[in-house]
Amino acid sequence: MADDLDVPSHYGIQNPFPEEWPAELDEGDVSEPEEGESGAGPKLKRRSTRYSALAGLNSRTLSTRSIRTGAAGDNVAIKDEPDPLGTSDSVMYILKQQRIPVDDDPRLRSRFLLSSTSFSPALFLAQAHQNASTESLLEGLEFLSRSIDQKSASLKVLVEANFERFVRAKATIDSVYTEMRDQGAAKARPQSQRASSSYRYSLVGGVPPPPAPATKKTALTKEAEYGVKGIRTPLVEASVKAEELWGPALGGREREQNLYSLVNAVEKNRAVYEVGGNISRAIKQRDYQSVFEEYRHAKTLRNEARQLADRATTRGRQLTDQESHTMLATGRMWVDVEQQVESFKRDLWHRLSDVNASSSHMTAAGPVEEHMELIGALLELGVEDNPVWIWLLSRYDLLKSKIVAFCERSSVEIEILRRRLALGEKPSTQVITTYLRATTREGTESQDSLDTDQVIELWESIHTYLTKLLSMQTGLLGEVTEFWETAQSFINGSKQKMLPAGFEGESRKHHRLSNDGVKQLQDGIIELVDLIRKSVLSLFVDPPPEDISLLASPLPPSPNSPMSRITPTESRFKLDPKNLPPPSPRRGEAWEEFAFWPPYSNSLSGVHYLSQFLILIGTAASDMSAMSPIEAGSTSYDRLKNLVSIARERCVRAACAAWNKDAENCKMLEDWTRDPDRRELTKMPGFFVAFESNVLSGMQKILYISEAMSKAGSVNVVTPPPAKLLQMVRTQFVTSVYKALSGIVENAERPVKVGEEEEWALKPTVPVRSIDAASTIITTDNVDARNRNIRMLLTLSNLKALQSDFVPQLVSNFETAFSVKLTDEANTIRDVLGQIDDRLFQSYTNPTSATLHSVIQEGITAADWVPTTSRPEQVKPYVYTTMLTLVLVHTEITTTIPVQPGTSLSSTSSSSAQANPLLTSVLTHLVTKISTSLLTAFQSRPKYTLPALMQATLDTEFIAQTMSQYVTEEASSIQSQIYLELDRRTNNEARTMLQAELGEMRGILKKLREHTKGEFTCFRKVRTGVKGTTQ
Repeated sequence: MADDLDVPSHYGIQNPFPEEWPAELDEGDVSEPEEGESGAGPKLKRRSTRYSALAGLNSRTLSTRSIRTGAAGDNVAIKDEPDPLGTSDSVMYILKQQRIPVDDDPRLRSRFLLSSTSFSPALFLAQAHQNASTESLLEGLEFLSRSIDQKSASLKVLVEANFERFVRAKATIDSVYTEMRDQGAAKARPQSQRASSSYRYSLVGGVPPPPAPATKKTALTKEAEYGVKGIRTPLVEASVKAEELWGPALGGREREQNLYSLVNAVEKNRAVYEVGGNISRAIKQRDYQSVFEEYRHAKTLRNEARQLADRATTRGRQLTDQESHTMLATGRMWVDVEQQVESFKRDLWHRLSDVNASSSHMTAAGPVEEHMELIGALLELGVEDNPVWIWLLSRYDLLKSKIVAFCERSSVEIEILRRRLALGEKPSTQVITTYLRATTREGTESQDSLDTDQVIELWESIHTYLTKLLSMQTGLLGEVTEFWETAQSFINGSKQKMLPAGFEGESRKHHRLSNDGVKQLQDGIIELVDLIRKSVLSLFVDPPPEDISLLASPLPPSPNSPMSRITPTESRFKLDPKNLPPPSPRRGEAWEEFAFWPPYSNSLSGVHYLSQFLILIGTAASDMSAMSPIEAGSTSYDRLKNLVSIARERCVRAACAAWNKDAENCKMLEDWTRDPDRRELTKMPGFFVAFESNVLSGMQKILYISEAMSKAGSVNVVTPPPAKLLQMVRTQFVTSVYKALSGIVENAERPVKVGEEEEWALKPTVPVRSIDAASTIITTDNVDARNRNIRMLLTLSNLKALQSDFVPQLVSNFETAFSVKLTDEANTIRDVLGQIDDRLFQSYTNPTSATLHSVIQEGITAADWVPTTSRPEQVKPYVYTTMLTLVLVHTEITTTIPVQPGTSLSSTSSSSAQANPLLTSVLTHLVTKISTSLLTAFQSRPKYTLPALMQATLDTEFIAQTMSQYVTEEASSIQSQIYLELDRRTNNEARTMLQAELGEMRGILKKLREHTKGEFTCFRKVRTGVKGTTQ
């Protein structure tokens, strides 16, 4: 094959299998001019004989060591040479700059080479120096002249040195030619004679005289056809006979040669025939790189075929059989390849429209984003539409439909859950109480214990909806943000660095997005953000939707369905279209106007979930404002700020309404069991404080949304809460305290009837003793809730704790959480607590005061009150009845309100009275009332004799001295008033005698107190620092 390829180059022909001798090779050779010995003679006449051709051929063979024939027989070893005009070191470089195809056509190349016999000066100057100026041509002419002079001088020296040899060789050649022409007609003359003769004729420029005519057929004359006339006829006859004998055999060989030629042609075009199969196999195997390589190869073959046809058209020649075969094979190949690649492109377009930005797979080079791989594949294959733009548009459309479908379906699912809850049974008081007591005093809470399962289910459904819509990690907002980041990378060109330019750079035009496209992308992002904003705003602002038919006729599920795998309740809602829940009836409840508030939900679960909702909304709004299309101060930015503000306001309104309702139910927190840490209290104050603290903590999170995290560099869209919202929460806080306190009073005054359907108080776990039993000792945490006095005492103790500890703690928590001062509100709450305390205190003491007053009045006004002896030695029975009543009160208080652990008798407050302020207050109040009753009773008698005066003094002093530590200034003043009234109702004689009897009376009084020391020891003051010693 290598030898075959060398033949056309050697002979200067294009077709290695020519059917005839090329006409251009038959052009007459032009011999070089011959000079005389002196080199100055005229040029000899050009020769056109066969001899001159042989001479020229021989001369060239000796000089170039290769065969040159005619105009196209130049040595192919000469590929290039310097410019004869001296402008460049390479003629080929100049011609390639002029885009002349000299590499593909050796004959054309030889016409530009000075050393070639087919050199064309006119063509050389017209093509190689077509833009040359006259000055540059003149400089080139001077350069050429110098070159010629240099070469002429060398040639002159060569000729002068070898002139004799040239002459002898010329004479010998002429003699041999004459002899061959005449075929021995003349005898050969001596060599010297021939040489001298030839030399002579050559000097004069003529030719030797013709020899005698010869008639032989082998003479080298034109008439004898140069020696072949004699053998022509035998050759023709032999050819005819050979054809008859060897024709059939040679025909089979011809067919063999044809088949061989066909095989060779197919072998030469093997790459053309294999491209289609290689591409088909690579497409099936998803071997993109092989597809690209084969497609580039096919394009290269197609371009080569086009160039072949263009060259033939330019030169006005017909295509050879081999060229035609190559053209046809390439055309068929290209049609097949184009069909396969177009089908492959359609599949790539389809996959590109469905792929997510986050989809990727692992390759040998690492993880590769699927959309980038598909875009790169389309650019490598070459497409008219921009795959980057098409993918961005399809991604935008997908996100838009996904957001709309998801939000519409989710709102319907939330409404169905809300309707089911509203149409269900209202929670009982026991259920409400259970969840209000769920929080601990420290404020910790369990999500599952905040409310009923149905309410928590609806809260969780809304939370899931907002999470899947607004989360940056798993939500639709994250997909929108990811889409914008990807779009930005295409806008600034960073992504395109990884994209191919296609065949011959045909896809580079798709590497940049137009300004129009960038503007459309920015507007699209703003639209997607606005869709999300409207969906969230609709949930918090719009009333509950009326139409829920969307869920009854969903779109058929598909892998690309925008609703698939993102609905908050998943497959829970497979409803019967004919049995959809109707709208909930209007009952005037506050939650009826809120689509996001579960019916009958309490404020604890409300503030817990609403704070989480607002954290999601605030964080999402900050993330959305961080996107470059949404600039600070723009309309979109203001809308995001309004979204947070409006959602916060609606949440505060709904939470305050539930808070107000729960405050009315705070009375149900009272279960009449003792607080394990402070046994003088029930659990109600702790429950109330825990409830209020949790609500305040949640309201603080709702108002300030402090946990909403924003990206670095983003403008914060969470503004401080307005004053009206703070005032709303402030007012509701005070209202809740008022209502809770009112409930406390109601609990104390309301008679407990065990067994009532609406009963919300726990039953006592110990038997109840009558007050006549002198004690009602409680040995467990439960107390006798049916005993009004016990309820009153525990309530009074609770109020004291609320007034001194719990309410100030709540006020301080509020002031710290909301950075405000509640001076006026705190004073008002303190006044209300004082009023309630006074009310309950009077409610507890008045029955006892009335009993004591009745006993005292009846005892003093009785007919037998006046002593029958001149010197009474006992107090009257009513005094003991009065003191016993006080002992029962003391026992009731000390057993109901036990002394706090850690209090000892040796402490500063060494007595139970000092350790129990409520006991001191009650006994002090009763002693004062007793004094008043004594005064009133003594005033009812008009006159007192000495024995009566002594009896009144003895009764009064016994009570006063026994209850001395509970005697106040008011009681002392009343006692002084008693003695004045007694003095006013007696005569001077009795007064004088009474003074004489005072010593005896003191002795009697002392004995009486000693005798009743055990009965009334609870009223004795313990001597400070001496344990067990009484005063």
